[in-house]
Amino acid sequence: METFIKENHFNNNSLIDEVEALKLIQKTLDENNILEIKTPKIFSYDKNCIVMQRVNQTNPTSSQQTQLGIALAKIHSIKQKHYGFEHDNFIGLNIQKNSISNNWGEFFYQYRLMFQISIIKDKKIKEEFYKVFENIKEGLIEFLNNSCEYSSLVHGDLWSGNVIFEKDSIYLIDPAIYYADREVDIAMTEMFGGFSMEFYKAYEQSLPLSKEYSKKKYIYNLYHYLNHFNLFGKSYLNSCVTLLETIKTYKL
Repeated sequence: METFIKENHFNNNSLIDEVEALKLIQKTLDENNILEIKTPKIFSYDKNCIVMQRVNQTNPTSSQQTQLGIALAKIHSIKQKHYGFEHDNFIGLNIQKNSISNNWGEFFYQYRLMFQISIIKDKKIKEEFYKVFENIKEGLIEFLNNSCEYSSLVHGDLWSGNVIFEKDSIYLIDPAIYYADREVDIAMTEMFGGFSMEFYKAYEQSLPLSKEYSKKKYIYNLYHYLNHFNLFGKSYLNSCVTLLETIKTYKL
């Protein structure tokens, strides 16, 4: 089996967290007999590099997109005990703050939105975002709690680049796992595209989306746009502002 070496050029534990996440996803797949997808095999790892299975990427077939939708719905159907995660991990190169919580809305507000706003470098922009979310805090938390039925294990960074299709297999890579409203994963698939109608149809036939999803997705994706803004700069600011304006229309 060919190998691939992923190196860490930063002095952090991101690769350690990545391996932990991949192992937890694979354990979940194995324990629940979910055979449609897998994670790459890990041969060795430390803080500086991971030696893992090389996956030879191909374009996905319609059948594979369907399989991905079914498998993700199966993972999301498994009810978890709480929200959050036992320790901080990473979302890209930024810290993803975590704690264990029984309150989904409060967790997402504090550890996803507020944390990203707290690390914005531009003081004026930071204060504008703080002001809006302080005004809608209680309504936002209540809305998210009322529209989330239970906690699921989520990939956490589910854009198309983190799903690799091989001729006969589908692999999930680079997760930013935590326990959450399952629809955070579906929302992120819509950010940059790359997932077909077969994927969404298969997922929703297996596990229908909530009636509030069309509103929630903008709240959930604001977290990722804020993260991209903090990582890559002002090219993502307009998207953040647009989502914020949309959320303000909810009158939470």
